[in-house]
Amino acid sequence: QVQLVESGGGLVQPGGSLRLSCAASGVDFRLNSMGWYRQAPGEQRESVAIITPVGSTNYASGVKGRFAISRDSTKKEVYLQMNNLKPEDTAVYYCHSLGIRGSWGQGTQVTVSS
Repeated sequence: QVQLVESGGGLVQPGGSLRLSCAASGVDFRLNSMGWYRQAPGEQRESVAIITPVGSTNYASGVKGRFAISRDSTKKEVYLQMNNLKPEDTAVYYCHSLGIRGSWGQGTQVTVSS
């Protein structure tokens, strides 16, 4: 019953912003941390941002200060606000419920280019 659906990706110029959304059906935010991950071509999937059941957040060093993860428990949505985007942010971004094996969305492409 767990289903994660990402949206909001697109093509933006360096310095631009995007807000990604993840519709997280069947996930209890009080029990599971939620995270955003990304995978660039030829690279391993990496953690970008995590939000715990109590609302604590953690960011990869390369995005700290530029990205912000948040959630809405009523809407069952997780968001990733991305500001001052850089070309190295280009990747497919995935939503994931930590502790639930195989809980990955289809991903949404983010391309930062002039």
